[in-house]
Amino acid sequence: MYNYTAMLSNTFRGGVCLAEEKELTVGKKTKEIPAPKELIVPLCQHIGSPNESIVKEGDAVRVGQVLGDAKAFVSAPVHSPISGTVKSVQNFFHPVFGKSPAVLIENDEKHEPLSTSVKNDPARLSKEEIITIVRNAGIVGMGGAAFPTHVKLKVPEGKIIDTLIINGAECEPYLTGDHRLMIEKTKEVIDGVNIVSRVLGAKKVIIAVESNKLSAVFAMKKVIKPPLKIEVLKTKYPQGGEKQLIKAILKKEVPPGKLPLDVGVLVQNVGTCFAIQNAVCDGKPLTERCVTFTGSCLKEPGNYIVKVGTRLRDVIDYCGGFLTPPAKIISGGPMMGVSQYTLDVPVVKGTTGVLFLSEKEAAICEEMPCIKCAKCVDSCPLRLLPTDIMRMVKYSKWEYLKELHPSDCVECGACSYVCPSKIPLTQYIKLGKIKELNKR
Repeated sequence: MYNYTAMLSNTFRGGVCLAEEKELTVGKKTKEIPAPKELIVPLCQHIGSPNESIVKEGDAVRVGQVLGDAKAFVSAPVHSPISGTVKSVQNFFHPVFGKSPAVLIENDEKHEPLSTSVKNDPARLSKEEIITIVRNAGIVGMGGAAFPTHVKLKVPEGKIIDTLIINGAECEPYLTGDHRLMIEKTKEVIDGVNIVSRVLGAKKVIIAVESNKLSAVFAMKKVIKPPLKIEVLKTKYPQGGEKQLIKAILKKEVPPGKLPLDVGVLVQNVGTCFAIQNAVCDGKPLTERCVTFTGSCLKEPGNYIVKVGTRLRDVIDYCGGFLTPPAKIISGGPMMGVSQYTLDVPVVKGTTGVLFLSEKEAAICEEMPCIKCAKCVDSCPLRLLPTDIMRMVKYSKWEYLKELHPSDCVECGACSYVCPSKIPLTQYIKLGKIKELNKR
């Protein structure tokens, strides 16, 4: 039996309770979308140094072949999800960067692998060998941030990771891919967790799941063994943020400007652990992922395994098209996602979901003057002063910005959501962060 009273105490200060909007997809089994006739594979799908193409027009490529790489430590290579011919290497639409270099591949439908898959026993591999495999497989944070995973696993000298937290919160409305993954690929996820735990040498391993995903909790309880344990958290946004998870579970505060490793903690997403298991045990690079395609405009919303580089229009064709034309398309969740202006953008490693919203759902309200109600302050999980930052940005008072710590904002959007004056506070804070970075 679970102590539901205890769940309510497993949370953080601030945040908001949102309409979940998950019912369209949460009960459906994940399906796989066949690779289309062409893929557009962006060379940069991660935080860090961009990759350079190592293929050219006319080259034949195979499944798993490296298309682009960089020498920098904070980077991650990209691989071909299909076999075929490189038609071009040029700028194409990107869901985050607008346009960026990508490889256009024509599918020959032969599915020829680069080499025979190598099966590994993680127990026989050294920590360094595992980190190298993760790096060469191009694995990045699958929760949406897309930070190169091998960088997080290589803990700096002098730092000790005491606690590993596995993020299964999936707190954004509409998104259910992680929930389905924990139910359908339970053993693989837990195997990945154990691999990460071994690399880090963490004494405590805690899988964090929100209280609206008890089916995932029950599935994992059947598989896990000590020292792994599950913590059920109150359903609240943005519970899935690293600092919010640490506060909710360990009651620790990550100081401003610091990282979780500075308090002995590392956080990994359940999808990332699944990708690590695929790479380490089965030799599979990251060339596909689970994506939630949903919204009232879509005929067949659901969770789908999609090849990286698949354009949204190919996904829509497979899902039966639209019931009504969408007024807004968002890559990611509704709170932190990025609006798209074309169906020619491809799925990338960091694509957690794509929303197709009606005019009513996507309505934009007119900005009105601030009434100083302080709701934005109450909702901010990092105790920032959103309206103060907004004023400094709006009136170009750049010299005062640093004192307000805009760089600590995780851009969760809670302040904008609760604002009765409909001020786009998050957008103002983003501008402030850019200005602060440019001054460094």
